[in-house]
Amino acid sequence: MSASVTDLISILDIEPIEVNLFRGNSPKTAWQRVFGGQVIGQAMVAACRTVEGRLPHSLHCYFILPGDPHVPIIYQVERLRDGKSYSTRRVTAIQHGNAIFSIMVSFHAEEEGAFNHQDRMPDVPPPEKLSAEEVAKQPVFKEMPEFIQRYYEMDRPIELRPVELGRYFGETIDDGRINVWIRTAAKLPDDPALHMCALAYASDFSLLDAVMARYGRTLFDSNLMPASLDHAMWFHRPFRADEWLLYAQDSPSAQGGRGLARGLIFKPDGTLVASVAQEGSIRQRRT
Repeated sequence: MSASVTDLISILDIEPIEVNLFRGNSPKTAWQRVFGGQVIGQAMVAACRTVEGRLPHSLHCYFILPGDPHVPIIYQVERLRDGKSYSTRRVTAIQHGNAIFSIMVSFHAEEEGAFNHQDRMPDVPPPEKLSAEEVAKQPVFKEMPEFIQRYYEMDRPIELRPVELGRYFGETIDDGRINVWIRTAAKLPDDPALHMCALAYASDFSLLDAVMARYGRTLFDSNLMPASLDHAMWFHRPFRADEWLLYAQDSPSAQGGRGLARGLIFKPDGTLVASVAQEGSIRQRRT
């Protein structure tokens, strides 16, 4: 795989071409459409470059059309609000003259609050126990389908270490609760906004797998056609995206060809840093 795929910094380093206009490129891969996390991350970077002194606290976005990985994506930023405490930006991603994606990003000036609570992190093995080397030592690794083994071996901008390996063998998880450790493959500069954009990029990986976990299936299933429809994210506390974070996921509902998945993202010390929700289209291929 091209080295550019693993270079998340270059993927997120969009080019300013005019006031409120930016251009982003896709890494060279065999993918037939642009990865959704890439568009989220690049659009967030575009929004962040029009705001000073404030960091994002939430984003809400819709995937409108599949992105073409062979042509650049134009990001048009609209400056909707700059208030005393909050700023709001709307970003539209455009290809071939059409909007393929739209996102609203809200920024908040830092302040002290009267309330401070969070959910508890699940008790799971640490990422060191789930490395490719450690998993390869387990007898079950040899029984994994080849495409699952490649999942561990493949270079990518985000390192992924799933906790519940049994689901790759058809094990059903009744409540759909699954966990995966994530971090960027490369060290990132000390820029909090960039770490937020990187985590937004990573947040689209594997999330809809929580829907499949209830049925003992995965998104690797060639009989499925998964696609992200919308995505929301809230940032709670400081973090680094190049350090291990636990992505705890579940799926409360699926119906009508759509599935809803949620995620809580924790530091290893149990600090909740972000929350995610996504609805996706998950259809059976017609035979």
